[in-house]
Amino acid sequence: MKENNKLQFINFLMLIISGTINATAVTTFLMPVHLYDSGFSGTSMLLSMLTPEKFSLSFFLLVLNVPFFLYGCKKQGLVFTVYSIFAVFIYSVASYIILNLLPLDLSTASPIAGQDLLLCAIFGGLISGVGSGLTIRFGGAIDGIEVMAVIFAKRLSLTVGNFVMIYNTILYLIAGITMHSFILPLYSIITYSAGIITVDFFVDGFDKVKSAMIITTKGQEISAELSAYFKTGVTNINAKGFYDGNDRTVIYFVVNRFQVRKLKEIVNQLDPGAFVTISEVADTMRRSV
Repeated sequence: MKENNKLQFINFLMLIISGTINATAVTTFLMPVHLYDSGFSGTSMLLSMLTPEKFSLSFFLLVLNVPFFLYGCKKQGLVFTVYSIFAVFIYSVASYIILNLLPLDLSTASPIAGQDLLLCAIFGGLISGVGSGLTIRFGGAIDGIEVMAVIFAKRLSLTVGNFVMIYNTILYLIAGITMHSFILPLYSIITYSAGIITVDFFVDGFDKVKSAMIITTKGQEISAELSAYFKTGVTNINAKGFYDGNDRTVIYFVVNRFQVRKLKEIVNQLDPGAFVTISEVADTMRRSV
């Protein structure tokens, strides 16, 4: 994510692109075959299908998302709120243009994938995930469901992830009951899964980093070898074993997933008795520690 305390023109430009991408995925892949996105986007799609034509997808996107972004402004920050509302506005406007102004027949089939539900679900989710991931990368969010989760999850003794999952489960159940069939909601779960995977890769990158914590009696040797091989810094923490009372070194080191195997080789070669844990890293501010 491009973190900055000031609004930047490049971010607005990229949010225009991300909002348009999201609108394209939803209107050309999902809506024509009655599949649903997740969160408030999926809720807006369902409501637009159940209400009079004047209450469009664009209308519900703004009505559902904007209040929660404004309510969460104090916790999330003004810059995030402005970027998010702008992204939702672009998503709404682009959806209206595609559905109402472009010469496309979106009434019964996707203009690209036809009526193939699997193709529509997968590519609708993938493209929507690109739009959502791009929005996050440039400082905002295109769906207010996570802001809603931050506000209410703790009160319900839930994690944010569990809250979002429960919300989407209820959304798909309601969609299935409304349509008297759970086939389309089940395909929508594929859309949701494809979108989540795409967002993760788009935000974190394929080169996702991991942290290694190495407890060893040969801290200097291992640290020197790691630093020389990977050309980066190493953090050493002095420690003492509880049972034997011997001095040890805790090495904290950050690598990408392709470097984990080599790290293990170095540690095993220099200290076969070392204790090593490797964990996912959600984010880093620097590549070396």
